[in-house]
Amino acid sequence: MAQQPDISVTIPIYNEEENIPLLYARVREALGKIGRPWELILVNDGSRDGSAARLDAIAAQDVRVTVIHLSRNYGQTAALMAGLDHASGAVVVPMDGDLQNDPDDIARMLARLDDGYDVVSGWRRNRKDAALRRNLPSRIANRLISAVSGVRLHDYGCSLKAYRREVLAGVKLYGEMHRFVPIFAAWNGARVTELEVAHHPRIHGQSKYGLERVVKVVLDLLVVKFLFKYANKPIYVFGGFGLAAIAFALSVLGLALGLKVAKGISLILTPLPTLAVILFAIGVLSILMGLLAEMLNRTYHESQAKPVYRIGRVARAPVNGDG
Repeated sequence: MAQQPDISVTIPIYNEEENIPLLYARVREALGKIGRPWELILVNDGSRDGSAARLDAIAAQDVRVTVIHLSRNYGQTAALMAGLDHASGAVVVPMDGDLQNDPDDIARMLARLDDGYDVVSGWRRNRKDAALRRNLPSRIANRLISAVSGVRLHDYGCSLKAYRREVLAGVKLYGEMHRFVPIFAAWNGARVTELEVAHHPRIHGQSKYGLERVVKVVLDLLVVKFLFKYANKPIYVFGGFGLAAIAFALSVLGLALGLKVAKGISLILTPLPTLAVILFAIGVLSILMGLLAEMLNRTYHESQAKPVYRIGRVARAPVNGDG
């Protein structure tokens, strides 16, 4: 029987038939040098080539390998989430399955965790991708994410990261949110650092990502920011917007009345009263939506006994007789 793993490496696979044998060999070699019990979780994200058969062959010959076949192609984030859900090691290391990440960097990441960090994020400083189609949009997105989140990392899109298991407790990923896990961790008090890692040109297959991913990242970033700051007090967003809309409506109405008094312009000759009514209605509806969101939030927490806090550690005085 396999030992209880200390390190869990999770890799999503989508149409990487030619890369799988070498990927497995390189990961096994790199983890073997570390000298700690490990497991490898390979998630087949609905591949349409021969990836499934090659993955099953590897799982059949190595008890440290688990293969999870998803029923269809759900995307990288869902595949990574499946890997995290099935990982049992004290340290979880996700990475890509296209051989562009270097498994030898895992040992260096573990060393940084041993220095007291909770998350080590890879930084592909010398990235081997198309300069305009991949690298430039990625740099813009990384700067935007750092500015909005307050967590300064150079390369959120690098899949190669190392997490202490407790950092991932309760993490649920949707959309393109796998890149934001270091942000969630930092916001919850984890120590996050980054490490320059190797990045190799793709040998086989084609990249699955294009420029449209930038739009998804921006939208997911807005969701992340909202969930962190206002998930427990949504009235602050909806109510704040509603009050601003009502104030603007009153200002527009005041302007219309001013024009009526000062210049004799009839209210029916200007669109300002109509605009004021629309803004006032939007403001009232926004406030009502905020109140409804507050009720849903309380139902969520109270019905499932969800705490609104996360405990870092607990300290107590020793019981009498314990020294």
